[in-house]
Amino acid sequence: MIAIFLFIIVVVLAGVNLLTPKKYKKSNNIPGPEPWPIIGSLHLLGKHKTPFEAFTALSKIYGDIFSITLGSTQCVVVNNFNLIKEVLINKGADFGGRPDFLRFHKLFGGDRNNSLALCDWSVLQKTRRSIARMYCSPRFTSLQYDSVNVVGCQELKVFLSELQKLPIEQPCDIKPIVLGACANMFTQYMCSTNFPYEDKEFQRIVRYFDEIFWEINQGYAIDFLPWLLPMYNQHMKKLSYWAGEIREFILARIVKDHMASLDYHAPPRDFTDALLIHLEEDPNMEWNHIIFELEDFIGGHSAVGNLVMIALAYIIQNPEVAKRIREEVDEVTDGQRFVNLFDKAAMPYTEAVLWETLRKASSPIVPHVASTNTNIEGFQVKRGTMVFLNNYELNLSGEYWEKPDQFMPERFLSPAGHVVKPAHFIPFSTGKRTCIGQRLVQCFSFVILATLFQHYNVNVAGKIDIKPSCLAVPPDCFKLILTPRFSKHK
Repeated sequence: MIAIFLFIIVVVLAGVNLLTPKKYKKSNNIPGPEPWPIIGSLHLLGKHKTPFEAFTALSKIYGDIFSITLGSTQCVVVNNFNLIKEVLINKGADFGGRPDFLRFHKLFGGDRNNSLALCDWSVLQKTRRSIARMYCSPRFTSLQYDSVNVVGCQELKVFLSELQKLPIEQPCDIKPIVLGACANMFTQYMCSTNFPYEDKEFQRIVRYFDEIFWEINQGYAIDFLPWLLPMYNQHMKKLSYWAGEIREFILARIVKDHMASLDYHAPPRDFTDALLIHLEEDPNMEWNHIIFELEDFIGGHSAVGNLVMIALAYIIQNPEVAKRIREEVDEVTDGQRFVNLFDKAAMPYTEAVLWETLRKASSPIVPHVASTNTNIEGFQVKRGTMVFLNNYELNLSGEYWEKPDQFMPERFLSPAGHVVKPAHFIPFSTGKRTCIGQRLVQCFSFVILATLFQHYNVNVAGKIDIKPSCLAVPPDCFKLILTPRFSKHK
């Protein structure tokens, strides 16, 4: 309230007209709204549910590329596929930075460059990605893909046994169980370790990961008004606490045992071994580099769990979609076995449901920052300028999609029934900073979703409220009613 009051005083003294954004050209020749004192154009974002909705609305006024000042940060927003390709692919080297938000530093031991996703591009980060690529982007014909399948199938049995403990046909909070299954899939695959669902410490860490995933998917005034820090002190302490507890758990419950049994002369048993061996061999690699990388990828389970929950929300609101998933999984498994990753090719509709979920969720791309003086479509962009890539416009505009407001998985199927994705659909970004763990997200979300509908009819208890342009649902979200399809699971 104090900040708002001070702002009002400054505005009144400035004597500017605040009622309507003016169309004008800045020194960099990119059109955009005239900023207010102190807050820039943050007020324009506040008129919408999400910043990306605001960017789309502003693009109707200023065009597919416009400049906007948020706080004191100079930003550029690009709103069509060709411009996004220019930033991410053609000039990816010029836009390799990430926002320097205080929150990001708090989550990664005081330095956001410890994170792969939130760091500035560097030779070190390129090396870290190369270590992860074999494990986090397994090819369909590789031994790693076989391993992903085995891990997924083993955990599904435990997952179903946990669901069977829930009261039948009563509202239940299934998100912790979904997240627990996802977490065990990631830790088993990457660390050869899993945990009982009733392990309180495991439950707590899974919750903290989920809190952080929700946090990263939100925007806060302090991101652009760092002088608000005194008002956010408790919030920042909470972020540091969550991150510290996660790190301590990984060190004590995973890394310690690996170090005690690791044979540096043998092939790595898993991703954790590969990181530890590389630490020993590469003088440029430090302890923090490998620990935070491991934490980053284990944390990917939160993306899977939240994607599954959002998919459930859309499917429940479209019963014909649930019916088609059940028909597909029943035909493939003949009701005699669990679904597995190698069924995916024979279940294109279920895969299409996940793509449509990502389209509707509009999975925002993390903003980039210009690492050098450059340009976009001839417009000058100075070093340090933040660039927002409006994936919301790509995913939900009538210019790119037929009936974009409807949930229609069949839009991703060819007339022959094969999965097809248009070039402008880039939910995991593209270029040198594309999400390296996207294949694991696709694999594990597929088997969990298919298994749920193979064994249960799913309905909602109460209202479902999904935030637009957000791949996360709140840690405490909607409850679901599960009704077993069979008297006894096979």
